[in-house]
Amino acid sequence: MMFRAALGIAVALLPRRIKVLALRSLFGFAVDRSARIGFSLLLPRRLTMGPNSKIGHLTVIKDISEVVLGDSASIGNLNWITGFPLGTDSAAFADQPIRQAQLTIGDHAAITNRHLVDCTDAVVIGRFATLAGFRSQILTHSISVDESRQRCKPVVIGDYTFVGTGSIILPGSRLPAHSVLGAGSVLNKEYVEEHWLYAGSPALPVKQLSKDAAYFKRTEGYVL
Repeated sequence: MMFRAALGIAVALLPRRIKVLALRSLFGFAVDRSARIGFSLLLPRRLTMGPNSKIGHLTVIKDISEVVLGDSASIGNLNWITGFPLGTDSAAFADQPIRQAQLTIGDHAAITNRHLVDCTDAVVIGRFATLAGFRSQILTHSISVDESRQRCKPVVIGDYTFVGTGSIILPGSRLPAHSVLGAGSVLNKEYVEEHWLYAGSPALPVKQLSKDAAYFKRTEGYVL
């Protein structure tokens, strides 16, 4: 593990074109030649980056099984993406063998800058979704007080959603497609009703949104 981490640091310092080749040849990652990668430490077991996808500078990805970025998907700068890996000798989560320690980011979706993403279980960010602003947290594990054990559940952020700055998304939560999570909100359950603004702590549906809103009809992820 120490050697792999040292190799990852060395690769992070390479020029972009050489870096993509090194990630493909040394780590076996499936990185498209058009992908752009900054000075970041990338140590998942598997990494797939689609055409025109991007990872910015000083982002750390480690201790998770898989990261998948779709076409034109992006992860910005200074993000911390980690979890609890599968296949260890630890008793933690040993009775939850079907968990998936992975991050999937759909086509044209984006994690912006300075966010914390816990992928002890699966995190799915849908197409054209935006984890916006900074300092938001996605958590897939916590402690069950009743059982006095760590437990994990996946998190789903639907297609064409917008997560406002400083939000907290807790294990087992779902933000439905074409919805907005207001800044500073705490999402702690699965919602299914689309085209709503969810806000507050805990987040509740507070305002219905127009199905004709331009954000929900984008054909490119980047917002001017």
